[in-house]
Amino acid sequence: MGKKIRISYLLNAVGVTLIFAVLSGLFSAGVFGTSTTYIQGICTTACYTIIMVASLNLVVGFMGEFSLGHAGFVSVGAYASAIVSGLLTGKGLPDLGLFLVALLAGGLAAGVMGVLVGIPALRLRGDYLAIVTMAFAEIIRVCFCNFAITGGKTMSGILKLSTFPRAFWVMVVCVSIMFLFVRSKFGRTIRAIREDYIAASASGINVTFYKVMTFAISAFFAGIGGSIYAHYMTAMIPTNFNFAYSAELLSEVIIGGTGSLTGSVIGAAFLSVLPEAMRDFATYRMLAYSVVLVLVMLFRPGGIFGHWEFSLTHLLDKITRRESVKEGA
Repeated sequence: MGKKIRISYLLNAVGVTLIFAVLSGLFSAGVFGTSTTYIQGICTTACYTIIMVASLNLVVGFMGEFSLGHAGFVSVGAYASAIVSGLLTGKGLPDLGLFLVALLAGGLAAGVMGVLVGIPALRLRGDYLAIVTMAFAEIIRVCFCNFAITGGKTMSGILKLSTFPRAFWVMVVCVSIMFLFVRSKFGRTIRAIREDYIAASASGINVTFYKVMTFAISAFFAGIGGSIYAHYMTAMIPTNFNFAYSAELLSEVIIGGTGSLTGSVIGAAFLSVLPEAMRDFATYRMLAYSVVLVLVMLFRPGGIFGHWEFSLTHLLDKITRRESVKEGA
């Protein structure tokens, strides 16, 4: 690893730590008064939503396939983690250990489901793949409505293990791993498949393997996001994970920028805050979503960030260049 890359990672790590320190300090000091708990809850919601949206971006943005069933993987992770944490309660595990085990269980369950769905589905492309993934999510939702182990219509009594600090750092780790994945040789192969499917296949790339692998990784992180959701809400109903939820996650990917994890972070955070900011105008919430989406498509068809990733190193380099130009002038 080069010196410049190490410095870049260090600067971004410092930036993330400062963001956490500032938010934690504001919450601890009660700066927002009686709304402190409420705002902290919004930030927690934004954290697990970022994981879900970034994982969907692996498929839609980096792999170039259209998936409408991401809520299905989120629900698998949510229910699997809730079942595991319920079975392990009282077995001597501390809350943090129980939380991490539940996250891993939810991620693995969703990842396995991603492989099972991906092997047959990813032989299809475009609209056909979108229809199959949407059907999968609907099948999962109906199953959860009828399984006794998931509580049928409602699953309640889930331990509240998700706190803002835990959700924040899990989000940081997940996004960092996804970033390293898309920058690795596997990520470059996936982007090559996205740019020219036929040429990649003719070059000897096992297209099906790479697509299924990416689909499974995307599902794994979606399951982790669902696990945090389950242990924050403490109760779930299958109708929460319907087609509208998949469409909402997809809209956040599009608004932020397909092929940009930075865009996923910004898009998810923005659309997590928007409904709460418009709570007094709840009737017009979906209208606001639609207007934002239309404006982005008109003026930024590639999303706010497009394929660009924000980095503190790049920002400092630009500032340094400007200062050098001024001094030279």
